[in-house]
Amino acid sequence: MNLLQAIILAIIEGITEYLPISSTGHMIIGNHLMGIAENDFTKLFIVCIQFGAILSVLVLYWKRFLQSFDFYVKLLVAFLPAAVIGFLLSDYIDSLLDSVTTVGVMLIIGGVFLLFVDSLFPKADSKYDQPITNSTALKIGFFQCIAMIPGVSRSAASIIGGMANGLNRKQAAEFSFFLAVPTMFAATAYDLLKHHNQITADNLGLLVVGNIVAFIVATIAIKTFIAIVSRYGFWWFGIYRIAAGVAILAILLLQK
Repeated sequence: MNLLQAIILAIIEGITEYLPISSTGHMIIGNHLMGIAENDFTKLFIVCIQFGAILSVLVLYWKRFLQSFDFYVKLLVAFLPAAVIGFLLSDYIDSLLDSVTTVGVMLIIGGVFLLFVDSLFPKADSKYDQPITNSTALKIGFFQCIAMIPGVSRSAASIIGGMANGLNRKQAAEFSFFLAVPTMFAATAYDLLKHHNQITADNLGLLVVGNIVAFIVATIAIKTFIAIVSRYGFWWFGIYRIAAGVAILAILLLQK
């Protein structure tokens, strides 16, 4: 991986991590297009630059993270399903990360769902926030686990989980951002422990640049996403997912 490839991947991560279009799916596609999918350091890189994306949430919503202890209890409750299932199925999940076909199919399926999600949950139009109970947080946590399939989107799964439990679009999106912090931090730390030998003096600079770029781009993406989804809903994200999924599958068919 060279510097340009690292910057491109970091931009993809920053744009897609908090949008309901699957950051993992787009990273897999980007890896394959640049011919670096099989590189061990590349696999570590795409996980490590999540630190930059995590930092963007902490900076934008720092006041929320200074709230009561109950705020952290709810995040922990919502995080537990992904922690347990992710640990138990880690090898199987890793085996899916090279499947571009899976990404294409899941982008389409998720896109079709996003076309109708606003009408399925009419309370999502409400301007008033609902109290998030521990039970609601746990249910959202189980929704998030669906995103272990590449192409589903952690953001989409957790936001839909929030809307399915009575949250409005903005509240569901923001809770999804908050939940990303422990989820992504745990995944990144675990991967670093497993593959820390891949980090050398030569590629450490790529990780630093990647995290800086991911932080800047993710900060812009979060602000833009909240503005769009609060006003227009998820329809356009559904259209994008379907178009991207169809394009991916068509390219794969043409290559055979």
